[in-house]
Amino acid sequence: MIDTIVKKSKVEGLGVFALRNFKKGEVVIKWDISQQLTPKSIKKIPEKDKRYVAHFNGKFILMQPPARFVNHSCDANTYANNFCDIAKRDIKKGEEITGDYSEEAISGEIMVCKCGSKNCRSIMKAY
Repeated sequence: MIDTIVKKSKVEGLGVFALRNFKKGEVVIKWDISQQLTPKSIKKIPEKDKRYVAHFNGKFILMQPPARFVNHSCDANTYANNFCDIAKRDIKKGEEITGDYSEEAISGEIMVCKCGSKNCRSIMKAY
């Protein structure tokens, strides 16, 4: 059963949207982690794909659809756990799925945030 769809986002570019309601604690997206990278191999991937590299649980992963299109929000409705996006709260059908990139970005990476949430930090920094 397909639970999400990728389409145009108001946050940025493409985004992932819920095709059904999700309950808090439920797996929203299970990541495809088949594209694991080394720090050396990251340098060899095309520049346009580098934005889709996540660092999580000590692994560098080239995120695959749909997970690669989950946009950042300072008020994210999911969190990363065990290579999945888990609902932080109930998510309604049609709502955009968002994550906090500071949880999975490469340490030291800094990004200007345009999420538009009330709690927007303006700058996102990975730790």
